[in-house]
Amino acid sequence: MRYVCLGFIDEAKFAEIPPADARRMMEECFAYDDELRRGGHFAGGEALDSARNAVTLRMKEGKVEVTDGPFAETKEMLGGILLLEARDMNHAIALMSRHPGVRMGPFEIRPANEAINRLIAERDAAVAGEK
Repeated sequence: MRYVCLGFIDEAKFAEIPPADARRMMEECFAYDDELRRGGHFAGGEALDSARNAVTLRMKEGKVEVTDGPFAETKEMLGGILLLEARDMNHAIALMSRHPGVRMGPFEIRPANEAINRLIAERDAAVAGEK
């Protein structure tokens, strides 16, 4: 099964970490990601830029409204995603519990919606076939 792991971070706290320590922490995360890769569990991921550079779209009175940043009343913002292959939720928890990124902020682990993702894959293939 595929799981989406959402990593959250307090950007202000992270900014206070000395650069050498921040680099060391990132290298620890990359090293563990390599372990996940070698075990066939790392299916992808993306680091996100600061929430200060984000916009949020929502429909208001029939029109799309664009606002700066995410709408969240929390200090912890989404910092990145990791796509994980695991047998089940307990396996996903066990794998991510060892991830050094957990020291920087919480991870939310959600099962991917496999039925909808199959439909998306079918659409991807259909559009690719149009080229």
